[in-house]
Amino acid sequence: QGMSAVIHVDQETEENGNFRKVLFTGAKSQLVAMSIPPGGEIGEETHDHVEQTLYFHSGEGEAVLDGKASPLAAGDVLIVTPGTRHNVRNTGSAPLKIATVYAPPNHIDGRVHATKAEADADHEDEAFGHGIV
Repeated sequence: QGMSAVIHVDQETEENGNFRKVLFTGAKSQLVAMSIPPGGEIGEETHDHVEQTLYFHSGEGEAVLDGKASPLAAGDVLIVTPGTRHNVRNTGSAPLKIATVYAPPNHIDGRVHATKAEADADHEDEAFGHGIV
């Protein structure tokens, strides 16, 4: 597993223009930066065994947890427990910049997806996430 690290999460999140970029993968957790374009979304999903904490660095959006929508703004944190159907949508005019921690890791270490379409097409990475127990 990776060595311990110091990461300037605000800078990494602000500068990330990719839909998803894995910043660090440890033995028990993973740090990922995301940038959701205006009108875009992460996409509805449910993690069976992964807990996800999302920190909203900048932009405006909404979380949908088991069908219930809640507004999100810079400084908010969303915690998604295993088994919760969830999505995040960008409702603003600027990219929605997010730093998210998965425990345990949910993506292949070092993976970068420039767009949601690229992420959706990465079946190896999706299989990795679904293989976690």
